[in-house]
Amino acid sequence: MRALVIDDERLARKELINLLNQLETVEVVGEAINVEDAKEKIEQLQPDVIFLDIQMPEKTGFDLLEELDQLPQVIFTTAYDEYALKAFQVNALDYLLKPIEPKRLEEAVNKLQGKLEGIARRDENGGYIHQKKLTLEDQVFVKDGDRCWFVRLSNVRLFESDGNYIKVYFDNFKPMIHKSLNALDERLDEKSFFRASRKHIINLGWVEGIEPWFNGGLVVTLKGGDRIEVSRRQAARFKEMMSL
Repeated sequence: MRALVIDDERLARKELINLLNQLETVEVVGEAINVEDAKEKIEQLQPDVIFLDIQMPEKTGFDLLEELDQLPQVIFTTAYDEYALKAFQVNALDYLLKPIEPKRLEEAVNKLQGKLEGIARRDENGGYIHQKKLTLEDQVFVKDGDRCWFVRLSNVRLFESDGNYIKVYFDNFKPMIHKSLNALDERLDEKSFFRASRKHIINLGWVEGIEPWFNGGLVVTLKGGDRIEVSRRQAARFKEMMSL
């Protein structure tokens, strides 16, 4: 796997790179010293995984993830155990506490290696593809205030527009992200997600019931009880997609 190390401390980068170079499955393709540097390196080098520090000057590791359209795999490296535990209490990928223990690093890399092999089997091109469609197997980073989640899209039942924000429905959570529904719609796999109306995108795998509604529209009931109106304009297409 191709790895990029992101940390503002030179010694921390050097120590981690030395540890990673001892693992046969990892190729360190570069290092970055801050968020802006990291964005350029990710675009240029297209790593499979980034080892990301949380606390950095000006912008944090969280800020970087918010600014990326497509996420590589992420392993956090941090000296702040309490902060990390609070931040990743829901749907965490993985994080390593500094000083990083070689055995713990190897465990995290092995886990990611298995995940990358699974992705490669599903996608003949493999690796990190810029602007590819987001499928049910992809994970997205969601940050709302001090809360952070890594959410697999198969667990997201509904996206709802609210002004300049989108409300993301998964489990018992409804965090808000600053993004337009139109931009999100362009990124999602149309085989799995459906633009029900101007305000809603639904996960087709969560559809539990369909019933007629006013003016030729439909009402869709999702698992868990959410009821979403499908506009008349979209109703015919929706019926076609959901039919045998």
